[in-house]
Amino acid sequence: RYFVLARSNPDPKAPANKAFTGFIVERDTPGLTPGRKEINMGQRCSDTRGITFEDVRVPKENVLLQEGEGFKIAMGAFDKTRPPVASGATGLAQRCLDEATKYALERKTFGVPIASHQAVAFMLADMAIGIETARLAWMRAAWEVDQGRKNTYYASIAKAHAGDVANKCATDAVQIFGGNGFNSEYPVEKLMRDAKIYQIYEGTAQIQRLIVSRAIIDKALGK
Repeated sequence: RYFVLARSNPDPKAPANKAFTGFIVERDTPGLTPGRKEINMGQRCSDTRGITFEDVRVPKENVLLQEGEGFKIAMGAFDKTRPPVASGATGLAQRCLDEATKYALERKTFGVPIASHQAVAFMLADMAIGIETARLAWMRAAWEVDQGRKNTYYASIAKAHAGDVANKCATDAVQIFGGNGFNSEYPVEKLMRDAKIYQIYEGTAQIQRLIVSRAIIDKALGK
């Protein structure tokens, strides 16, 4: 099954929260054709495909909620999906730290492990700081849901922060591995490729900052 968000209001001036309708479309619906599997930079186990619709007919009972409420459904879903996406980014960052720490204790320069050099040790420390704060952020966002409260603000903070931390940790892990980090024989080059999407899907890092900043301003204005 697919969740399809389609523009149902032909008026180009219609606001987004009234212009789209959400549908459930069965995979075997006549006229629905999945495209080829895309080869992504990272997270290649994700089955990413374009979907073509040609004269597809969807029964009325497959409309979610009511006509024009699709955007509301999609935005509400993000509040639930962004915390687990942030947790995935945090997990990737943790793997980066684990791999970088192990390598920094094995690789030696000037007769000592590179972890003994302050420049490398501080990179490990910064990775740990980012990981722990990202973990707390997504847990807070998830906890707000458990309390039955709207968590949009916290979900966006968690998603933005964890995505940035994942990319910073992946970059630093490759740096600690040096030339080996640029080689597919070692694990961190894959982690770096996998990390980037966390700043893109489920709302870009920039969109998360827009949501957070609007919440701050609205609160200050008493809205």
